[in-house]
Amino acid sequence: MASRSLRDPPVSNPESDTGDEGVRGTCDDASLCKRFAVSIGYWHDPYIQYFVRLSKERKAPEINRGYFARVHGVNQLLKAFLKKTECNCQVINLGAGMDTTFWKLKDENLLPKKYFEVDFPMIVTRKLYNIKTKSTLSKPIQELNSEESFLLDGHVLDSNRFAIVGADLRDLNSLEEKLKKCNMNTQLPTLLVAECVLVYMTPEQSASLLKWAANSFETAMFINYEQVNMDDKFGQIMVENLRRRQCDLAGVETCKSLDSQKQRLLSNGWEKASAIDMMELYSSLPRAEVSRIEALEFLDEMELLEQLMQHYCLCWATKGGNNLGLKDITYY
Repeated sequence: MASRSLRDPPVSNPESDTGDEGVRGTCDDASLCKRFAVSIGYWHDPYIQYFVRLSKERKAPEINRGYFARVHGVNQLLKAFLKKTECNCQVINLGAGMDTTFWKLKDENLLPKKYFEVDFPMIVTRKLYNIKTKSTLSKPIQELNSEESFLLDGHVLDSNRFAIVGADLRDLNSLEEKLKKCNMNTQLPTLLVAECVLVYMTPEQSASLLKWAANSFETAMFINYEQVNMDDKFGQIMVENLRRRQCDLAGVETCKSLDSQKQRLLSNGWEKASAIDMMELYSSLPRAEVSRIEALEFLDEMELLEQLMQHYCLCWATKGGNNLGLKDITYY
């Protein structure tokens, strides 16, 4: 149960693909977990309620703490990139699911020049329906646009500062074409974010994506959150649990260690790479914040939390941007 709850959806082939169907279903798992953690105060997100209904089922404390560490770590890296570039950049969220980062960044006056999301066409359609029918979501986008530069239909959103497209990360020509149609600018410093995405692609496919990202932008950063240390018994149980749900971790062999995660980035065009497991990240969180979240609910098995967190990692890599200090970016 624990491993299943930390899934996020990648982008993949058309909806008829049965393997992709199992992976796509994990979008709901991740969204429900985030919604529950927010509801009991782990972090503040006033927008997730418009995408996900609150489930009656309680999520385990170790799951909530795992999500807290994940959201904290990714946000720290994202905001460090925005700060270094003074928001004169673009962000591409690969496999974004029901992510609400765009709206939160707007509230904090931290929007990049343009924020892109990519995901399964079916998930994109669902997300766009929610945006269309809920003014709390659509108004902030419209405020940033003149009417003629705002397109929102069943399959794509494009506006001055925000775009959502349905695409397949394994078809890089099509992906690039769709992003360029929405005015992706290869001259801008670019941050790409992938949370539990690459692990669902074969090592060859994820290598091609990483190489495309490194080659497409002169100045760039890549954030990858996914499994690590998957060769042990705990990791094998995680793989089997997902396989039973027709959800195959096609790229699990690249998740052997923190070193294998870094090497994948370095061998595909990235100049500097770092990786930590989520227990290390959790242990480095500000003590006041840890005390706050640990007071939210009782955890009787610290060992399970440690096991779970040691099987997920946060990796990031940079290319160029020496004048901006991108190589100095870290998770705290």
